[in-house]
Amino acid sequence: QVRLVESGGGLVQAGDSLRLSCTASRGTFALYAMGWFRQAPGKEREFVAAINWGTTNIVTTDSVKGRFTISRDNAKNTLFLQMNGLKPEDTAVYTCARASGATVTSNPLEYNYWGQGTQVTVSS
Repeated sequence: QVRLVESGGGLVQAGDSLRLSCTASRGTFALYAMGWFRQAPGKEREFVAAINWGTTNIVTTDSVKGRFTISRDNAKNTLFLQMNGLKPEDTAVYTCARASGATVTSNPLEYNYWGQGTQVTVSS
């Protein structure tokens, strides 16, 4: 059983930066693609970014391109999301997830382990 724990969320002002972390305990981390998703109140879960284990393939949703960067440290079983230029519309619960395979994907159905999420609130 893989356990994913996110940290780094908080309340910030528009234009600020945050760095989210997701640490995996138990199970295999390095061989699988990892992703970040977010869900705002009253909205469906939205794909944010994903990265393969070798960090050679990264997919980022258009709304955060140029502002958010996904990365991972396989030696430390940790996934990161660097968020710069935050906007009020980025307010959501951010959750990391481990894919069922090595291929980068934006489809939440292809992720089989999820963290509990960390709240990011951006004030205007």
